[in-house]
Amino acid sequence: MTDDVQAPNGDTSTGDMLAAMGKAAVFTPADFDRLLETGLPQAHRAGIRTREMGHGSITLTMPVSEDFLRPGGTVSGPTMFALADVALYGAVLSRAGHIVLAVTSNMTITFLRRPPARPLVAHARIVRMGRSLAYGEVTLYSEGEDDPVAHATGTYAIPRG
Repeated sequence: MTDDVQAPNGDTSTGDMLAAMGKAAVFTPADFDRLLETGLPQAHRAGIRTREMGHGSITLTMPVSEDFLRPGGTVSGPTMFALADVALYGAVLSRAGHIVLAVTSNMTITFLRRPPARPLVAHARIVRMGRSLAYGEVTLYSEGEDDPVAHATGTYAIPRG
């Protein structure tokens, strides 16, 4: 006799078992990318894609086109803010599951240095997860660079039932 762990949907794959135990992301990177395509098409059209997803964390990438640059050839603040917001949304869903109606209730971004016109990488993690609110942070980098270009913190409201 074995003590198999079953996910709520009856699946017994390793990822689903870990998710059922609260130790793995409930969304896969492919799940989140599909959600962006159907639920946030502007983020999908902008090229935001999931590189990695864990329990309470996500790494996203975003190509930078001429549309995302401001005078001087640097990535615009609204572009970086949008990436940070989508990243925090992904981190929340990696813990909360398929609660796609979770919404930003507060977000603050600090621009640390001028980003060059190259793809951006966002690393987001949940700092505190409650039943109705999640608080997290996002660090943005220019691809291939170690020093961050921006840091954001935010709170997401998680609807009940």
